[in-house]
Amino acid sequence: MAEQQIRFDDGAAYERMMGAWSKLAGEIFLDWLAPHAGLRWIDVGCGNGAFTELIVARTAPSQVRGIDPSDGQLAYARTRSGTEMVEFGKGDAMALPFPPHSFDVAIMALVIFFVPEPAKGVAEMVRVVAPGGKVAAYAWDMAGGGFPLQPIQTELKAMGFSPIRPPSAEASKLEVLQALWADAGLVDIETRRIDVQRSFVDFEDFWAAATLGATLAPLFKAMASEDVARIKTGVRAHLREDSGGRITYGAWANAIQGRAPG
Repeated sequence: MAEQQIRFDDGAAYERMMGAWSKLAGEIFLDWLAPHAGLRWIDVGCGNGAFTELIVARTAPSQVRGIDPSDGQLAYARTRSGTEMVEFGKGDAMALPFPPHSFDVAIMALVIFFVPEPAKGVAEMVRVVAPGGKVAAYAWDMAGGGFPLQPIQTELKAMGFSPIRPPSAEASKLEVLQALWADAGLVDIETRRIDVQRSFVDFEDFWAAATLGATLAPLFKAMASEDVARIKTGVRAHLREDSGGRITYGAWANAIQGRAPG
């Protein structure tokens, strides 16, 4: 549990480990939504504010609110230079502290699999958007192997370790997302897969980027060197290297959007 708590509370560590991946997926997601300017947004589970910053930079919103249960993540979000207009606050995705019809767009960015009861989270997003408002989310395909750190998690599991998994990993499945949106009464539902790629100079570059955060770094530091070497060998077998040793590695997320009736 200690490692999972770090994920929620250490915004800087999460940024170092996952920031580049998150930005790549978030940009594609916003392009797909194609929102009008001047909308009122709520970023549910805003974490360290990475996606919130994209909302401000790319959509010309009239208002943005960011809600997260972690004081540490919120503190980091408030330090971002691109979030001056955002009002961040502590809150629960399953009980949003806003009256009905407060927003035009409600978003969960790489969050729905952390919500203990995803259906409640979706219902709350529907409640706080105005009639005709948009409710959308995207999530790494945890069940299908799309998580950026999947090769490392696979090798950890093979060696008897239990990688931290979010409490609602099944919610990342496209068919589960579709059912959640339909059951919440949303209409005009659309889905897509978001594919992203990053290039690394060599395997050590990939390994350093993947293990930089506060979740994996302490784990590998505590391991025997021969165990770390075995894991690295296994991880490398999952990756594609060109003749110069350069690695191009891809991850993917499932995305969904729908409109509130009315």
